[in-house]
Amino acid sequence: MLSLFLVALASATLLPGGSEVWLARQWCAGESSLLLWLVATAGNSLGSLINVALGRYARRFQQRRWFPVSPGSLLRAERWYRRFGGWSLLLSWAPVVGDALVVAAGVLRMAWWRATLLIVIAKGARYALLLALAQAWLLPLC
Repeated sequence: MLSLFLVALASATLLPGGSEVWLARQWCAGESSLLLWLVATAGNSLGSLINVALGRYARRFQQRRWFPVSPGSLLRAERWYRRFGGWSLLLSWAPVVGDALVVAAGVLRMAWWRATLLIVIAKGARYALLLALAQAWLLPLC
C-alpha cells in the first residue's frame, strides 16, 4: 500500500508517472478495493496539493528556464480558472491540464479548504471509476 501511495503522490505532482497500472496490479493481487481507493485518493490528492503550494510561490520563478510549467500552459490554465473558477479543479484528475489547473489555483491563491475539497472529490471519483472498470474488465484477466 505504501508503494501505491507514493506512486499516486508522484504522479499527481509535476513528475511523470501513472498510478493506474499500479492500482490495477494491486487490485489483481486481491487488495481491498476500499483500501486501494482510500490510499490512491489520499496520495494523488496530496500530490496535487503540493502543486497548489508550488503555485503559490510560482510567480517569482516563472521566468526561470527550469520552471516546470511553460508560460503558455500556465496562461491557459489561468484563463480556464478565471472563466470557470474553482470548479475547474474538478478536472484536476485529467492528464496535463490537471497539473496546470492546480498550479494556477495556487498562483491565484485559492483558499486551501476549497482546493482540498474539490481535488479530493475529483481524485476520489477518478479512482472509483478506475476500480469499477477493473472490476468489469480485469477480473477475467487476474
